[in-house]
Amino acid sequence: MSSASVRLTALSHGAGCACKLPLSALDQLMVSLGSMPGGGGSPGTAGLGPDLLIGAAEADDAAVVRLDDERALVATTDFFTPIVDDPGDWGRIAAANALSDVYAMGGRPLLALNITAWPGETLPLDLLAEVLRGGASVAAAAGCVVAGGHTIDDPEPKYGMAVIGLADPGRLLRLDTARPGDSLVLTKPVGTGVVATAHKRSAAPDDVLAAAVEAMTTLNAAASEAALAAGVTAATDVTGFSLLGHLHRMLRASGCSAVVDAAAVPLLPGARDLTAAGYVSGGTRNNMSFLQPWVTIAPGVPTDVAILLRDAQTSGGLLLATSDPSSLVSELSARNVTAAVIGTITSGDTGHIDVPA
Repeated sequence: MSSASVRLTALSHGAGCACKLPLSALDQLMVSLGSMPGGGGSPGTAGLGPDLLIGAAEADDAAVVRLDDERALVATTDFFTPIVDDPGDWGRIAAANALSDVYAMGGRPLLALNITAWPGETLPLDLLAEVLRGGASVAAAAGCVVAGGHTIDDPEPKYGMAVIGLADPGRLLRLDTARPGDSLVLTKPVGTGVVATAHKRSAAPDDVLAAAVEAMTTLNAAASEAALAAGVTAATDVTGFSLLGHLHRMLRASGCSAVVDAAAVPLLPGARDLTAAGYVSGGTRNNMSFLQPWVTIAPGVPTDVAILLRDAQTSGGLLLATSDPSSLVSELSARNVTAAVIGTITSGDTGHIDVPA
């Protein structure tokens, strides 16, 4: 079998981060394990004591352990099924997505291990080599060493990384520190879910797919540096649970609510047209169902835009809460990061999001 003839997206049930378990199921699982408020204490962490700065109970983007007063270790892992057919691009997207969790904590990635599931009897290994080379190229651009990994035989291909990074324990970007009055700033456009779904069905125009790949392979390193320089209040990255889903998690952790200006949210080229044509992933539909009690969207918001606010993203941007949006946007601009102010943190019902027309 020639690697050029393989449509990787045809081999997976989902695309990229849209293959995540639904947020509703994940919440139930974590409560049952005692890893969320109401579930009893996070198991297996007692030996770390106060040096575990962020763990499962906080439901943040990565775990953080203090090494000393100046250094904290950041640990995360992320992998998913093919989101594009080009193996090198899939590798680059998956690596950028895995590294993003370190950046979302204000850290710098140091070391990565590959995580690979591969149908060894049906797909050529030279295709896997292209995936791994793609991932290694993005890690190298981040100054992160790829030092091995683990591979299993699996009928559905999957790829990602476990990543270790370092951060300043006194300058972490956390999920649970947003405050009423903060502005919300987003550093990448949304719409990768509908583009990936359309691509899986051979319906995404080449230029639309290229714009989505460019966004997904762009590291969040510069955005993270800008956030630290501007003294950002809280941060998370936007992936499979969607813009509004990850915002809801931030609000729930911080005890706040928010108002989002739908017209201000940047969208990928072609995303609205593909959404209107019905290329909505199962992951996005799961997000819409879960968020229904938490989100009030005014009737005047266009239906396609309302869907895109809950579109399952892969390797999305950073969602930042800041008391000084002008300084943050200036810092982002100085690092060539295009960003948009998309809303405000408010003091209403915890976890609730209003999207007025």
